[in-house]
This record gives sequence, structure tokens and C-alpha cells, in this order.
Amino acid sequence: MIRYKNPDKTAVGLLLAALTIFIWGITFVNTKALLQDFSALEILFIRFALGYLGLLLLAPRKIRVKRRRHELLFAGAGIFSATIYQFLENIAISYTRASNVSIIVSTAPIFTALTAQFFFKEKHITVRFLIGFIVAVFGIVLVSLNGYSSLELKPKGDFIALAAAVSWGFYSLFMSKINMLGYESLPATRRMFFYALLSLLPFIAAGAFFPGLRDNGLLSVTCSAAVNAARFSNPINWINLLFLGFGASAFCFAAWSIVCRFLGTVHATTGVYLIPVVTIVFAFLFLRESVSLMGATGAVITICGLFISEWHHSRPGKSTGVN
Repeated sequence: MIRYKNPDKTAVGLLLAALTIFIWGITFVNTKALLQDFSALEILFIRFALGYLGLLLLAPRKIRVKRRRHELLFAGAGIFSATIYQFLENIAISYTRASNVSIIVSTAPIFTALTAQFFFKEKHITVRFLIGFIVAVFGIVLVSLNGYSSLELKPKGDFIALAAAVSWGFYSLFMSKINMLGYESLPATRRMFFYALLSLLPFIAAGAFFPGLRDNGLLSVTCSAAVNAARFSNPINWINLLFLGFGASAFCFAAWSIVCRFLGTVHATTGVYLIPVVTIVFAFLFLRESVSLMGATGAVITICGLFISEWHHSRPGKSTGVN
């Protein structure tokens, strides 16, 4: 495995990465429950509004932007991570099978490596990285199928899922630049969420006031006082929203910023391979969903692919990677 120059930062980075991946791996349960009362757009907006509030309470100090053009970095990170990635992923699930989406979105590490290589001239696309990528994706296919006999391709949803994976690569690019400039993780993430919410406002207005969109389960925004009173008085809905807002959004995105800083963005993003594995294990333990031999084998293969991608041979006394 790669040996980093600062072992303490490596340990913290790996711990935060594992915790973040675990939380992201189980959020489908919360979202699935909330979709009974909320649209995908409403969940997304409320989730990041709560995340912004949580970060504001933790780090109320206003961020000092060193140069005006740096605002573009925060805006780009917010739009590509929250507005584009999360929203496209939710839309893709409505047009194709969730297993298709999990497989395609798990290609995000290759797009992160491509953006880093193109914009930062960092050489991450090695033969070992590609072999690990292919092995991991094969494992993810088995995890997602989990005993089903075939993977049905649906071009519209699959293309949208691919666009989500590409957007994560650009989010990683913006986040890498923000880390290079030395901005603190909590205030930087809060700034990112501000731009994410700002970019969602036109969709919220359209979903609330255009009848055609009000009938759409993905883009509708309910203005009925009676409906809102009923769904917001449900404590289960609040538990799920608070988990998504404070846990999966505020904590995870701030933690991921630290992970990228300590481990390097490309190396950190390879952990995305493990999210479907976490999902299938969590579903088995808490939802009593069965795990087939195919799914279990896929989980092992995915982990092997991650190790292949991350394994570098170092000369004695010389470390590789980033600090």
C-alpha cells in the first residue's frame, strides 16, 4: 500500500474515509424512506440546507476569501458535488435500475484521475491503476446483481448516471484546488453548500409554481400547508432528514475534504469502489435482504481491485504519495 510522508495524517485520513464511505453507503435507506413523502428535489434541498446550518453552528466564523476569483472554486465545488452529482444520481435511478447506477457511478475514480492528470499534470493513470479499476468494477457488477441473472441496459438512465460520475471528477478537481490554497475544511465546505443551495433555488421555484413540474415526482415542490404539516410532523422523516443533512452532508463532505488533503484526491476517491459493498452488507444486517454467493464474491473482488489500484512498490527508505 502507498506509504505517505506523514503517518499520523495517513491514519486520520483512512479513518475519516472509512467512516464517510460507510455513511454514504447506507444513505439509500434514508432517501428511500423519504421518497414516500418528499420529491427528490425537496430531499436534496432540505438535506443541504440542514448541512449548511450544521456547519454554520460548528464554524460560525466567516470565511475570508483570499482572492475574488476563488469564489469560482467554491461555486464549482458546490454545483458539481451537490446540485449536479446528487441530483443526476437521483434522476438516473428513476430511469434505470439502481444496480446500473451504482456500477456506473463507481467509475468516478477514473474521471477523478483523468481530471487530475489533465489539469494538474499528475500522472495517476498507470497500468496498475487501470487493472485495479477493471477488477473493482467487475466486483461491483457482481455486488449490484447479487444473484440476478442479467444487467438490463437502459441508455437514458445509464447516460445520466455516467454524467454524475463525470461531475464527481470535476468536484474533486475544485476541491483539490481549494485544499491547495489552504482553506479550512469546515468553512470551505459551508461556502460550497451555500453555492449548492443557491443553484438549487431556480429548480425549487420551478417545481413550486409550474403545474407540469408539480406533477413530476422528481421536481415537484409541495406548497400545501396540510401536506407539509403532516410530513414535517412525522418524527421518522426528521430522523432521516437530520441524518442526511448533518451526517451524510455536513460531516461527510467536510471529512472528505480532509481525506483528500491528507491522502490525495485520486487515492481518496478510489474508496468510492467500496460504497456498493457497504450498501449490500448494511442491507443484509439491518434490512434482512439476502446476500448471494455472487454478491459476496463481488465484495471480495471489489476490495482486491482497490488494493491493486493503491499498491505501489517503493524503493527502500523512499516514500511515495502525498503528505
